[in-house]
Amino acid sequence: MPAVGYTDVTRIALVGSGPRGLSVLERLAVRLAGPRADGGARVQVLAVDAVEVGAGRIWRADQPGWLTMNTVAGQVTMYSGGPDGGPDRAGAGPSLHEWLARQPDPALARIGPDGYAPRVVYGQYLHHVHRSIVDHLPPGMTVTPVRAEVTDVEPDGAGRFLLTLSGSAGPQTLEVDRVVLATGHPSIRPSAAVQELITSAGRRPGLQYLAADSAADQPLDRLPDGAPVGVIGLGLAFYDVVLGLTVGRGGRFEPAPAGGLRYRPSGREPRIVAGSRSGLTIPARGANQKPPDHVHRAVVLTPEAVDAARARARSLRGSPQLDFRTEVEPLVQAEVDHTYLTTLLRARDGEEVAARFAAEHGAALVAGLPVRPVRARFGLPPDAGLDLQRLARPFAGCTFADPGQFRERLLALIAEDLRLARQGNVSGPVKAALDVLRDIRNTVRRAVDYGGLLPASYREDFLGRYVPLNALLSAGPPIERVEALKALIEGGVVEVVGPRMLVEADEGRGVFTLSSPDVAGSLREVTAVVDARIPQPDLRGDRSPLYRRMLARGTVREFVRRDPRTGEVLHTGGVEVTTAPFQVLGAGGYPVPGLYALGLPTEHLRWFTQVGSGRPRLRTLFQRDADAIAEHLLRPLPGRPHRPTGTADLASAR
Repeated sequence: MPAVGYTDVTRIALVGSGPRGLSVLERLAVRLAGPRADGGARVQVLAVDAVEVGAGRIWRADQPGWLTMNTVAGQVTMYSGGPDGGPDRAGAGPSLHEWLARQPDPALARIGPDGYAPRVVYGQYLHHVHRSIVDHLPPGMTVTPVRAEVTDVEPDGAGRFLLTLSGSAGPQTLEVDRVVLATGHPSIRPSAAVQELITSAGRRPGLQYLAADSAADQPLDRLPDGAPVGVIGLGLAFYDVVLGLTVGRGGRFEPAPAGGLRYRPSGREPRIVAGSRSGLTIPARGANQKPPDHVHRAVVLTPEAVDAARARARSLRGSPQLDFRTEVEPLVQAEVDHTYLTTLLRARDGEEVAARFAAEHGAALVAGLPVRPVRARFGLPPDAGLDLQRLARPFAGCTFADPGQFRERLLALIAEDLRLARQGNVSGPVKAALDVLRDIRNTVRRAVDYGGLLPASYREDFLGRYVPLNALLSAGPPIERVEALKALIEGGVVEVVGPRMLVEADEGRGVFTLSSPDVAGSLREVTAVVDARIPQPDLRGDRSPLYRRMLARGTVREFVRRDPRTGEVLHTGGVEVTTAPFQVLGAGGYPVPGLYALGLPTEHLRWFTQVGSGRPRLRTLFQRDADAIAEHLLRPLPGRPHRPTGTADLASAR
């Protein structure tokens, strides 16, 4: 296996060039353009990606246009500073909305700050950001694109790393000084239940099971026209799969005479049968009414409140680990209810009354005083608020006499959700309150990250209840996508089986069956199943040779949550890293000098790492994470022996 040569520069490999890798590159360029304490040492960045350097796999620029982002364009940027009159470059560039407004295609310019761009367009924006960084690099910095899969990262014993690459030119090795693992969405071995379905499909000709992945990477074209197709999951990926099987096959939506949308089929659609545990299609996000730099001013769930809860836990139990259900979730609920009731009064009685209520109600919450008297004074029921569990599981405890009855109930819920979504995420009480779940993520992270919860509470209360609830209620698609789904259900193209859906293989008859125990007569037979659930990162289940080899060698280790009182251990599946700058911990529990991990590989150590952008005019956690790594990458590593000068030739590794 030939080794690629190198020059006497500090060489940094960014493994993965999607948003996380790109954000580190951007901050490196900004820092290298500023005052330098190193005398202007040269830095070479190798941007390595197996699919598309500059955008990565998920946002690559060759995917179909019907796949849409679920963050409005005005709230998305990859630059750590806004335009300043000069050229777009690291530290100064347009938000996605500002970039769209420049485009000659009027359809892109019409998306607007509160609209949703196609994912392929975001990929094009990422390419623009990458090019603008590379075209305006500070002196002494170079960026070399390397299109290849990294199959191993091995410390060489002398303070550097050998990267093994698998690409079109065959196996190669690169020697680098520092490595950032920003590998994004993983490929995970299926669970035992899913593997059983996959095995059944392999044993019976005519059966197909499409494993969970981005809809752009699932071979949906293999599914026959007109045949029944099952879909597991009703979240964001479900919408993508459904669009691929309808609009992707020539169907189209048009305005309906009574409002909403109507679907015009092409005749090539399969008959889609879908379901999930909740039986509820993920609700729409409220129409955006917030400026890009909106910041939620928390009343109850504040960093100080989390720190105080942790101090109490230490005093009571001898451990700072929190119980999410009893010590964090009530703060979340109170924060949501406060926004809901304030917005409700603003709509009913005006701004002045709402402001007085917010002040009195907030003061009572902070002081731990009863809030019912405050609510009564303003004409609100004493138990007014949002039942988040009921919103997320509206069919819990319900049974339906037949599929038609369930369909009628589901369509009524979708229609009501659309009505609430059109009220907006500031003016509408329900969607304003649910948007708080997005706004308070950083404070929830303060409670959860780095083993902040008792292991049992993390598993049962946080992962088991709160994370699914949060994803369902706060991370929905645009209104237009829900309108489209409603039209497909009304037109008979999509059928939702019901809650607690069961998927089984009947190899004897050569079919999969989908059914809901809560809907009589719901059993449906299909010959193909599409898994529309997003795989969760799992270091031990990751199918990539990169993580398998690093884990086996001890270059990385899994983060394990421990209860110091009971000794309970919970294997999380996340790569263990330090706090910022996120140095990887090896098998011995010590940081591996020069090795960092960011984003999805560290999920379960840090929560909600799939964030794919910063926000204009705000120094978000996304940008702070990247800057912390960039700053540390440029520090000299102690005891580094001098490296002889060589000749670089990276052409064969690209």
